[in-house]
Amino acid sequence: MWGGNGDPGFDCSGLAQAAYAAADIQLPRTAQAQYDAGPKLPAGAPLETGNLVFLGTAPNNITHVGVYLGRQGDQAMMVVAPDEGAVVRVEPFPATVGARWGSDIYIGATAPDVG
Repeated sequence: MWGGNGDPGFDCSGLAQAAYAAADIQLPRTAQAQYDAGPKLPAGAPLETGNLVFLGTAPNNITHVGVYLGRQGDQAMMVVAPDEGAVVRVEPFPATVGARWGSDIYIGATAPDVG
């Protein structure tokens, strides 16, 4: 989870893992493993702050994970680390399962156990 230039940074799944570790919740290391670990929210279920949101080309090809922050106006927002060592940022995403996000689609969300 260190940037290639020697500066600390995260990739997307490392950011999610670190955020949940701060709350003493252990997540698997990769975005695919985090999605598989669930528990998955039903399609169309309302998202809550802190849910993990997953993007990729299919449920068995998750390529990206973000942490849901809430809505800004009518746009869903997530915090992401787009690539290892890149600046962590807040950006919009389509919160409708199957909607496009760049070359990926929004696959769904999970609500890792906080209890």
